[in-house]
This record gives sequence, C-alpha cells and structure tokens, in this order.
Amino acid sequence: MTPGVAANTAGSGRSVPLARPAAAVTPPPAPDSAGSAPTAVPCPKAVAPKVTRSPKPTPPPPVPEHRVVGGDALATPGLIVPPGVPAPPKVTASSWLVADLDSGEVLGGCGPHEYATPASVQKLLLAATMLPRLDPAEVVTITKEDLDIAPGSSAVGLLPGGRYRVETLWLGLLLQSGNEAANALARLGGGADGVAGGVRAMNEQARLLGARQTHAVTPSGLDAPGQFTSAYDLALIARACFADPAFRRYVLTERTRIPAQKALRGKGFEIQNENQLVYRYPGALGGKTGFTDYARHTYVGAAERDGRRLVVTLLGAEPRPLRGWEQGAALLDWGFSLPRQTSVGRLVEPGESDAEPTPAGAGPIAAAPPAGGPSNTDRPGAGMFVALAVGAVAIAVAILAGRRSRVAPTSAE
Repeated sequence: MTPGVAANTAGSGRSVPLARPAAAVTPPPAPDSAGSAPTAVPCPKAVAPKVTRSPKPTPPPPVPEHRVVGGDALATPGLIVPPGVPAPPKVTASSWLVADLDSGEVLGGCGPHEYATPASVQKLLLAATMLPRLDPAEVVTITKEDLDIAPGSSAVGLLPGGRYRVETLWLGLLLQSGNEAANALARLGGGADGVAGGVRAMNEQARLLGARQTHAVTPSGLDAPGQFTSAYDLALIARACFADPAFRRYVLTERTRIPAQKALRGKGFEIQNENQLVYRYPGALGGKTGFTDYARHTYVGAAERDGRRLVVTLLGAEPRPLRGWEQGAALLDWGFSLPRQTSVGRLVEPGESDAEPTPAGAGPIAAAPPAGGPSNTDRPGAGMFVALAVGAVAIAVAILAGRRSRVAPTSAE
C-alpha cells in the first residue's frame, strides 16, 4: 500500500488507500570504490507517441561537466540511491529525482541528468523568472497574440481584450495550466521584446539557478525543437519557486474564480487545481503537472512531513498503472522513509555554477541573490574580504598622507 495517498471511492464519501504496483524492484548496487554511479538498474525508456502534430524536440549532445552538477554520482543514465536503503517504488518515468527542499540534499534519482522534454512543468521556470518582476495587483489587457496557442492545448479561457489582475493570470497558469496565461506573463515580463524577451529571461534564470541542461523555446512548455530540461534541473527550478510565498499560496489554491468581462459580455467562471496531490496527499505543498505528445507525462510535486520538505520531479512517464502525480506521491513516501542527511548529491545554490576562479590573495565575491532567494551575505569568507579591503585602504592612506588626490571608487562584480 502507498502511505499518504488515497483515492475517492465513487459514491461512498470515504477514501481508500491506493495500491502500489505489484512488480518488485531489484535493489540497486552501491557505487564502487571509485565513486562511479551504478548502471545495472536502468531507467524505463520513454514511449514515443504514435501520432503527433508537434515537431520533435532535439536536445543537444551531452556536456560532461553539466552531468556532474551536484555531484559525480549523479552522472548516470541509471538508478542512483544511497547504499543500504530500501529500493524506491517502481515508476514508468524515464527520469526522476527526489531532493530535500531545505538542505538541498539529493536523496536519489534515475537518470537525473538525462535530457527530456518538459511539457507544462516548464511553467515553473516562467514562475521562477517572472514572479519577482510582476506586480500581482496590476490589471493588464489580454491580446490576440496571447491566445496564439496550439489548437486543443490547455487554456484558462481568457478573452482577448479582457482585463485581469496579474494574480489571476498566475492562478490560471498554475491551476489550469493555461498556455495563453503563459504567453501573457512572458510578454509582460519580457519588456520591449515581449514574449521573446520573456523566454530569453527564462533561459538566463535557468543559468543562474545552475540548470545548465534546461533551454526554453516556449514559455508554456509546448513542444518545440531545442526545448529540453532534466529531472535535476527541474528540482533546482522548483526549489526557487517554493522559496516564494506567493508561489506557495498559488499552487495550494484548490479553486478560484475568473472574473466576468462585462465590456466583452463574458461571464465569470470557476477553475480548479489540476494537481491531485493538493487534495489527496497529507502535507502536500503543491506542484505542477504536464503532458505533451513527446514529453509524455511530467510532474513536479512537494510535500512536508515531520518538519521535512521534499520535492519530486519526474519526466517521460506513462499513466499506467499509476498516474504521474501518484508516481510522484510514491516517490515522496520513499523519500520520507529515508534517514535525514541521506544523500547521493546536492542541489547547487543559485550562481554557484557560474562562480569564476578566485585570484590568489583575493577574497570571495558574493553574487547578488535572486528576489526571494537565499542571501549570500553570510557566505564564509565575506568578513575576510571586508578586512582585506579596509587594510588596503589604510595602507593607501598612509602612503598618500599629506597629498590631495582624487581616487576613483572600485566596485565588486
């Protein structure tokens, strides 16, 4: 049985536990003495769509240094878990990862650095990028271009010419996976370049977070050539999102009302959160679902238990015998069963992978944190940097005593 996951029994008014798949999982081998990752237990293969109107996404060749972000053991196409722990539940996802939102420890994964297509979980990168930029109380107008989305793809039902608060767009994006809301938010945050500027900002944000295997082409996650991510990168992006109080409030909202547009004779209507984890997993913090022909089912979910917050990401899943969110719930249960500080790697901090080598004798230079993210001002060595700077100024003053000179100020980048 799967602890913490329940299904509604039709007409009964009660819940019953969902059963795990009957198939067993062979416990993975431990890494060898050289620290190489185990490959004896491969991840499931992604299922190619039989019929699709979408262009096939083509990821770039793998970059070795990107595959070891977070630890050498994560550079495996197969299963990686700490030695001696219970085997994780069997899932159909072609790649997945479980991590601690607070400590950043990676508890385990399968092909965590394998390229995959994101589908609508890419909207989390849009949120991580644009939430700090946009005023949720601002009222904005939807354009015809915002509604330029793939026929039959997910939409909130926003009207061209309609006026909505930015907060309403966020709720439509995260509850109903509205692709027109994604276009509007990217346009609003993209400056003079509109949606193109918004997508460019998303890619800049991915790089800042250390998500080197992520490249956005569309703000919504609809399939496009050259668009990709990885389970590890999604965990970095999700961690940035869950650090934002507004995001946490949005993704835990069960239902909201899209206001009427009287000038356009449009009626108001209600939308519900599509993420079943919110309703059916105790301690759920929210997340995001996704699906396209090539991506298959993708999922990001987070939950809290006994003061511990975990996040799960999965890509390329098939919905049988368990749906995407149920596979995520089973992996969360597995993660919560492991001892604290259990780890096979870690989530890097924003800006860490962009750090330049420090010249000899110089102190560390702190990067500016993203809005709502962790501050770098308490980084070890910052006091040394200040002390060296003060000492240098004192020496200069002593040498130049009695002179009147104009000294140009210096700046740290």
